[in-house]
Amino acid sequence: MTRPDVLMLGPMLPVTMEKLDAAFTVHKIWEAQDPEAALKAVAPRIRGIALSTSSARRADTALFDLLPALEIISGFGVGYDNVDAAEAGRRGIIVTNTPDVLNDEVADLTLGLPIATLRQIPQSDRYLREGKWLEKPYPLTPTLRSRKVGIIGLGRIGKAIAQRLEGFGVEIAYHGRSRQDGVAYAYHDSLVGMAAAVDVLIAITPGGTGTRHLVNAEVLAALGPEGVLINVARGSVVDEQALIAALKAGTILTAGLDVFDDEPRVPQELIDMEHVVLLPHVASASVHTRNAMGQLVVDNLASWFGGKGPLTPVPETPWNP
Repeated sequence: MTRPDVLMLGPMLPVTMEKLDAAFTVHKIWEAQDPEAALKAVAPRIRGIALSTSSARRADTALFDLLPALEIISGFGVGYDNVDAAEAGRRGIIVTNTPDVLNDEVADLTLGLPIATLRQIPQSDRYLREGKWLEKPYPLTPTLRSRKVGIIGLGRIGKAIAQRLEGFGVEIAYHGRSRQDGVAYAYHDSLVGMAAAVDVLIAITPGGTGTRHLVNAEVLAALGPEGVLINVARGSVVDEQALIAALKAGTILTAGLDVFDDEPRVPQELIDMEHVVLLPHVASASVHTRNAMGQLVVDNLASWFGGKGPLTPVPETPWNP
């Protein structure tokens, strides 16, 4: 039986690519000397895409027009702002992502960021390594104690973060498009209003045009001089230049960032700030979790081409089981 032709625009984990190769005819166009020519040569046969979040090319109208037989895009990651899912839906193209398998990993690391920023864990580590403890003790730090935490986006991962925060005895609030039934946390229909009511603001909302620069200068000003911004969502959710200005001016206290607007390029102004904590987009980056995400990419394609439908279609996808 002929194996379905699947396009890859960029590399994934070796174990994921091995499983894709075992099940499909995979076209890794980034390996070609002329990727565009390689894409055009196979375009009429492509029925699926295994899409990595590291792909520089977006799955949008221009790509869809090249692939007349495309049926499914199996994305690696919860966020899928690198796919025009609405346009895919209009064309009857299935889009899937990898929810749930990374919830705990992202939530665990997210909790590490406010602790690291407030208790200055990276800074105190450097202090010891530089021999400064021999001269005098490390200065006292701020604390997470008695703070109020606001979560932007109380989805699957947002709820997992909130559950972990309960163990720290802090007050929790959330902001989203609407109040959620059965949620005991305080709801704010205004992000500025929530920012003014809390000391720690955690962004875990999806990226895309609808949330671009959601955290702006006004929100940061409302968060205030004792405020901490944590971003584990997408870099686009935060107005990076407004954040840099707020950190320089002391408008907020500090920030812990796992994502940036133009990854992997991080503004030198942020790198030069001793009091912020910066991570290279590693919230889900454990061997266990990334393998599980890769397996779900493969499983979505296998289920679709096996006639069983997608396992984890995104809301915009045209699928009614």
